[in-house]
Amino acid sequence: MDKGQKLNEKWIKASILGTIWASSEIVLGSFLHNLRIPFSGNILTAIALVILISASYKWKEHGLFWRAGIICALLKTMSPSAVIFGPMVAILSEAILLEISVRFLGKNITGFLLGSILAMSWNLIQKIFNYVIFYGYNIVELYSNLMKYAQKQLHLQFDVVWAPIVLLLAIYILFGTFSAMIGIKTGRKLLTHSNEPGKVLQNMQTGNSTTKKSSIFNYSVPWLFLNIILMFGSLILINQISFVAWATLVSVIVFAWAVRYKRALRQLVKPKLWIFFIATTMVAAFVFTTIQAEETRIIDAIIIGVEMNLRAIVLIMGFSVLGTELYNPKIRKLLGKSRFKQLPLALELSLESLPSMIANIPDLKSIVRNPVHVIHQLMKHAELRLDEIRKKTAFKQKVFIITGAIGKGKTSCIKNVIKKLEQEKTTVLGIYSERIIKNNITVGYDVINVSNNKSKKFLRLHGDNTLGKIGRFVIYPNGFQMGRNTLNELQNTRAKIIVIDEIGKLEIDGGGWSECLLNLIKTRNNHLLLAVREEVLEKVIENLGIEAEIIYNVSENKCEDFSQRILQFINY
Repeated sequence: MDKGQKLNEKWIKASILGTIWASSEIVLGSFLHNLRIPFSGNILTAIALVILISASYKWKEHGLFWRAGIICALLKTMSPSAVIFGPMVAILSEAILLEISVRFLGKNITGFLLGSILAMSWNLIQKIFNYVIFYGYNIVELYSNLMKYAQKQLHLQFDVVWAPIVLLLAIYILFGTFSAMIGIKTGRKLLTHSNEPGKVLQNMQTGNSTTKKSSIFNYSVPWLFLNIILMFGSLILINQISFVAWATLVSVIVFAWAVRYKRALRQLVKPKLWIFFIATTMVAAFVFTTIQAEETRIIDAIIIGVEMNLRAIVLIMGFSVLGTELYNPKIRKLLGKSRFKQLPLALELSLESLPSMIANIPDLKSIVRNPVHVIHQLMKHAELRLDEIRKKTAFKQKVFIITGAIGKGKTSCIKNVIKKLEQEKTTVLGIYSERIIKNNITVGYDVINVSNNKSKKFLRLHGDNTLGKIGRFVIYPNGFQMGRNTLNELQNTRAKIIVIDEIGKLEIDGGGWSECLLNLIKTRNNHLLLAVREEVLEKVIENLGIEAEIIYNVSENKCEDFSQRILQFINY
């Protein structure tokens, strides 16, 4: 990962979950599909749901599900399967549906159960939607007429048109319910066994754990837009020109895609595609000439079947070529500048983790025998990976010091730096001291909370000196306590920069803000911006053990330059 960039922990966790999910899709998905096991997609979805639900018992951040879905969908491009666009949409949709459910209902049995059912049912909805998109409304008419024909032949007294869909939906709901219950059971087990040492699964399934390097492809943004025009333009023209002209146009487009994109070409050589092509054409000819009430010529029925198949080929290949062009580094770089700028970093982390995750995905037999134990072990592996990443990407605290003699503008410079950083959307918290002047005489200082601009009397020429004095000024208890409370509350806060104004003789002797400053240095959650008097600068650095990144003298430099240098150091 780029050392100049920082990945937040929510994306790190999402990266780990998405990688486990993708590993199961790549390894088990290929196995299930090659064996033609019924409901293989539902089995994969069930595994994913169990992983996500169980993980949420340990990792409680909102937004993990949809982030993990994005990571998994993108990693799906590493799958040996040529058809990836549909599964990518399914993965992301399932993650979003689960996320929506727990957002509204909470991370409880109800939220998990409904989310799991919705995510699982999406497989059926997407399958129906795909058929309608690929084959047009003719597929609906084809299905409806076939069901009516079956109802008539079997002398059934009820409408069977919706029966297969309702039956399938019921099966999907059962799959979703079962997945949620396993996920909840596994999550609870994770909580009760949280102190057990993690055990990494040892290659229960052997296989290629390395990702093959893809050959260099000449990405092109113009080709991306051209492909969009060709795909959707051909669909618009389907009823605008003659069938012969449209079929010729589609043939030219398919040929061009096959020449440029090997992934798209692989889909044309699959026997399954041509078997389905012939079967769909024959069924269409039968339905539209025999079953349908309106009489249709056999040649017209065949044309309808061929048209349905050509439409499907255009969409299947079209989505494949779009997926290829969308992997363009320029587009990924553009994405990195958007609100999803954490995504490329998370994806890079996932690619680092993918080989080990694939190596630790168990075989299907182990999952069926004891799914709770297997998922529990996978989550233990995930937590070990999280600790490893935390150490690798540990936050490196930087300390910036503004120094100068009394009255030379240290506090003014701090205020300017705060303003500049906030303009650049950088969070700044902490305290600074505002000089109080009457009749051109400094009579004291107020302590100001950066986050809300609230102020308290801090130093005055006269008053109760119970807390001691700084120079000729008496420390006011209320102001001192407000400053301490503000700094203490920031110890476990993730800001960007914490400001502490006027570190001096009192802090060298262990008083003032010294305890708060040492705690902030120890926790290392944020960068620090300190104002230190020039006369005690060396002693402050030595006594408090400060390693300053930049020491800036207000008498020698412009404050604007200091702001820019700070931004350069902390601009992740």
